[in-house]
Amino acid sequence: MIGAILGDIIGSHYEFRNRIKTEDFELFPKEAKFTDDTVLTIATADALLHNKSGDKAYYEWGNKYPNAGYGSMFSSWLNSSITDLKPYGSYGNGSAMRVSPIGWYCNNLSDTINYSIVSAAYTHNHEEGILGAKIVAGSIFLARKYKNKEIIKQFINSESNYNISQTIKEIRPTYGFDATCQGSVPEAIICFLKSNSYEDAVRKAVSLGGDSDTQACIAGSIAEAFYGIPKWLKEKINDYLPGEMIDIILKFQDKYMS
Repeated sequence: MIGAILGDIIGSHYEFRNRIKTEDFELFPKEAKFTDDTVLTIATADALLHNKSGDKAYYEWGNKYPNAGYGSMFSSWLNSSITDLKPYGSYGNGSAMRVSPIGWYCNNLSDTINYSIVSAAYTHNHEEGILGAKIVAGSIFLARKYKNKEIIKQFINSESNYNISQTIKEIRPTYGFDATCQGSVPEAIICFLKSNSYEDAVRKAVSLGGDSDTQACIAGSIAEAFYGIPKWLKEKINDYLPGEMIDIILKFQDKYMS
């Protein structure tokens, strides 16, 4: 899940700046920071580590960091009572950007899919919101188990109607901000499929010029499972995250990613 968090941090400065249509950009400008993608990825890991209900974990972590850049519907959900948490039919890409720990937690594809559906449905219970989470988590599981992009493609094509046959050059010129699962998850996956390293996947995701932090988060989460992350890059999270987040990451890595 460090791949997801680094992607979020790297893409954060370039979100809403659709003029960024190049892979040649500064990875960590001074404005870089973690956003809601990181907070809720940590919440997913915390729920898995400590056997918490996912909705309670999302509520707890979201309210610890209320200014992390949540969408309006999720912000309203955070402002509701903890005893009255209900899904709100979202098909936003929030379900897909927070799901990466599940791809490491589960030991088979069936469990990965089932856990990802549950994690999405706490808030994003629209079929597209659930599909985005399922496809990203399944791709992470397959990436770490098989290191084979053809297997990942077969899974995506069998489980979804996502068009993953496009090239980066076909997408980039006209692509704009789209925070829906159906409008950003396929593109993020393509950035991974067309990449040759973790960093390359993240650069490609940001270069599309859309919801850059979330696209880089999603592409980075799959790329980490497939390629790994260079030590120097992995250590950059220490410059951006508070201690309680680092603690969750280290515990999760030790238990499920070692």
